[in-house]
Amino acid sequence: MHWRLPKAHWLRHVKPYHRQHHRASRSSYRTALSGSPQTVAHALVLRQGWSEGQWSCLDSLWTRESRWSTYATNGSSGAYGIPQALPAYKMASAGSDWRSNPITQIRWGISYIASKYGTPCTALSHSDATGYY
Repeated sequence: MHWRLPKAHWLRHVKPYHRQHHRASRSSYRTALSGSPQTVAHALVLRQGWSEGQWSCLDSLWTRESRWSTYATNGSSGAYGIPQALPAYKMASAGSDWRSNPITQIRWGISYIASKYGTPCTALSHSDATGYY
């Protein structure tokens, strides 16, 4: 059996396929985290896929907990840092510089909130109801 190809003069504008080796590239790059702890946390909240509303809840929560102080210590419980981790050494899972690096503390805090509460607004609601999160 003989197959005839249809006349496809309208395909003249299609360029023949030539396999070329292209390197993958990113059209956008993440910028390094810098700035105030709030600026860093805001960027990480958005990278987490959370909304501006979630950022507002996180800001309210951590303002109340530590006033965004890297060295905030609760004298009665021993909770420490921006997210007020208890016990404080739990933040070591995010980095050995957890005592003095606000970015390490923020990363740990966001991870903690995501795993325990799902979102900052849920954590804030829990804190409003119980006095802790």
